[in-house]
Amino acid sequence: MRLAVVDTERCIGCQSCMFACARRQGEGGLSRACIGVRSVGGMERGFIVVVCRACDDPPCAKVCPTDALKPREGGGVRLDITKCIGCGNCRDACLLGCVFWDDEINKPMICIHCGYCAKFCPHGVLRLETRKEGDHA
Repeated sequence: MRLAVVDTERCIGCQSCMFACARRQGEGGLSRACIGVRSVGGMERGFIVVVCRACDDPPCAKVCPTDALKPREGGGVRLDITKCIGCGNCRDACLLGCVFWDDEINKPMICIHCGYCAKFCPHGVLRLETRKEGDHA
């Protein structure tokens, strides 16, 4: 399973997905969200949803010197936070900026593709789906 951005045009920038993600982890606010919503230039231009796209061959895992990031079945990675040294290589390697950072503990926050955020999107921008054969991130 992977979290998919179904239709960015429908995003109104409410950040409900971000609040839900942080709340799933027992936090209030947005600081611990593993998903982001950014403006593309105000209400006229719309928003972009920044979330791990579950790469088949994740560059973030390739640059991890401690193997704290391991590719997961179906794409994306799993983080073993006990192995992470907070070097930031994973954040720098992600071309889409999908590795968020927890400044408090100096470690990455990476989407686990649970789909919790999708339940709170009022406009169906996000969906948890099964990757189809031949579908590449």
